[in-house]
Amino acid sequence: PELLESLRSGGIGWTELSLLVGPGTFEPVRVDEVAKHRVEPEAYSIAESTWAAIEKTRINGGKVVAVGTTTCRALESAARFSPPRLRGDADLTILPGHQFRAIDALITNFHLPRSSLLVLVSAFAGRNRILEAYREAVDHGYRFYSYGDAMLIQPRATG
Repeated sequence: PELLESLRSGGIGWTELSLLVGPGTFEPVRVDEVAKHRVEPEAYSIAESTWAAIEKTRINGGKVVAVGTTTCRALESAARFSPPRLRGDADLTILPGHQFRAIDALITNFHLPRSSLLVLVSAFAGRNRILEAYREAVDHGYRFYSYGDAMLIQPRATG
């Protein structure tokens, strides 16, 4: 609660969505070609007011920061459609080459090797940047997995 109040005091807003995380999120990548890996669908629900807040943030020049890879997956699943599909199954497996439509940055923990979550963050920030961050995390004794340390990932500026 103190962190959320600190964010609010600093002019940072947030909103929430629902995603029923299933075991597929945690299944390791078991194929040699990552493009053949698929994450099981997970039900999500995004309130109209949440999507309106996201759109307002964009219109006002703000950044949409997803907290967690599952939040990212739900938002990106919704954003594939016009108008956005606010309820349904997040059946999107985010792989390198994915064009992110809903988020500008991502807060997530350090994920295990051969996980779809590691593939997702690599698709967002680039494999080499993520490997560099992971080397730093290992060198400094960061904790991995669901209750581990976290990082803020911003894509590199282009142009």
